[in-house]
Amino acid sequence: MLGKKLAGDAPVAEPHPADGLSAYQSATDNAHHNDPEHNGSSSDEDHLHDPESGVKRGLKNRHLSMMALAGIIGPGLLVGAGGALSNGGPASLIIGFGVIGIIAFFIMQSLGEITTIFPGGGSFVSLAERMVDKSFSVAVGWNYFIIWATVLANEYNVICSILTYWVPEVPIWGWFMILWSLFMGFQLLGIAAFGEAEFWLALMKLVGLTAFFIFSIIYAAGGLIGQSEPLGFRYWNDPGAFNGNGFRGMATVFVFCSTFYAGVESIAVAATETRNPGAAVPQAIRQVFWRIIFVYMGSALFFGITCPANADELVSADAKALQSPMTVALQNAGWQGGVHLINAFILLTCLSAINSSIYIGSRTILYMAQSGKAPSILGWVNKRGVPVWAILLTNAVGSISMMNVSTGAAKAYGYIVNLSGISTFLVWGSISFIHIRFRRGWVAQGRSASDLPFKSMLWPFNAYFGVFANIFLALISGWTNLSPFDASNFVVAYILFPVFGLIYVVCKLLWRGQDKVKRSHEMDLDSGRRTDLDKSGLVPGDAEEIVPVKKPFWKKAFAWL
Repeated sequence: MLGKKLAGDAPVAEPHPADGLSAYQSATDNAHHNDPEHNGSSSDEDHLHDPESGVKRGLKNRHLSMMALAGIIGPGLLVGAGGALSNGGPASLIIGFGVIGIIAFFIMQSLGEITTIFPGGGSFVSLAERMVDKSFSVAVGWNYFIIWATVLANEYNVICSILTYWVPEVPIWGWFMILWSLFMGFQLLGIAAFGEAEFWLALMKLVGLTAFFIFSIIYAAGGLIGQSEPLGFRYWNDPGAFNGNGFRGMATVFVFCSTFYAGVESIAVAATETRNPGAAVPQAIRQVFWRIIFVYMGSALFFGITCPANADELVSADAKALQSPMTVALQNAGWQGGVHLINAFILLTCLSAINSSIYIGSRTILYMAQSGKAPSILGWVNKRGVPVWAILLTNAVGSISMMNVSTGAAKAYGYIVNLSGISTFLVWGSISFIHIRFRRGWVAQGRSASDLPFKSMLWPFNAYFGVFANIFLALISGWTNLSPFDASNFVVAYILFPVFGLIYVVCKLLWRGQDKVKRSHEMDLDSGRRTDLDKSGLVPGDAEEIVPVKKPFWKKAFAWL
């Protein structure tokens, strides 16, 4: 199973979660027994590999929890918020973060319900085929890959700009080649290295944001050394809460905010490589609420208080480097050298965001390849559970960021944001639609909602609201380019609508007669369900014995926090 392409393997029956750990071990042993590359031995390491995809289940609960709290937070929030603030003003920033936050919360509720019961490879991409049809799954999968291709390019764009600011002797393309090689090598180390890196980087991001929030409170209250008067909400009056742009500016902010929120759904993709999805996924879903309140709403509030929306430094089409509202705030407070501190913090978030983008993008393309939705070579996994070719392709797409060399960082960022923002709306709306289809099939097959391991809040309102809200935001996101008409930005804003439909239609024609929309009573609602490896604090010892694990006090305390 491991170290080779999976498309030709014989299907392995997946045990029902109620069968317990022994049934899971038996199914895994059978999978290895049928594998000609497996020597027939059974070890604890074998049980850590997913029998269907070949990836290693190396993410712990704390890894997934920290990904939910602060994972994927990168330059989109810290730098891109400057563009959103400049376009819409501080009030638009809060409204945009709040509206998209509500939608993201409902999307995560839908995703938590279906991912907890089906944590298999591909998450909502594979579930799109199970609940709708294969063509819809291909369209969703490639749009999701587009999100992470564009986000990755943006992150390379920002980190190269920062390093060029510090060391101008090295050209942007030189920094890109150095970083590209380093990230490629790190991703090949495996899922355990990724999980640990994300855990500590996410923790440092939370500490950094907390420090800025404290600074903002002191600054607004007039408590800084040498400060003559409190800042208060001065910038809400001048240049104004909406910066003079009204709803037009707010519509632009929605696209920015959707890019900032992109990634909250990534914990579903990571579920396959999680040891205990039954416990870790619901816990991570609940923590997304605190991420929305603290990280996003906190940033929107304090960016708007400490940085004027009309600051020239926020967005400059000719600039080769981007500045954050945090940088402007420190400089206005009298600390000119603060630009280096903020750039260092942004650099830290870039490391985490690039690492996560490569991971999510590669896993998306991996699971698509293994199910016949992408070239089969991309579905190859080595013996350590690393999808080498999928990682190589995803990282290679990051070279889009080199448009920075000719267009400048600010303009390059604008193009990338528009593409990833619309893709996010399309994918989120698809997740809600998949959830609706799943519930219809669940009821049609005589099952009860009480049997679900995780039940979404406010069903069915949350799912229907998710569908219509995302369609609405996707439609209005580019209307500002109509008057005056801006052809290039209009195409960038709406190009993914016909692309999504074109992919679906082409796949329908390609698999004509073989890809029918699933009817409710035809949906497969049993295969792919999995039991946790660590059952109530236990891990597998050998094939017959379960060995209890005693956790040290500090681990218990951290889990409680």
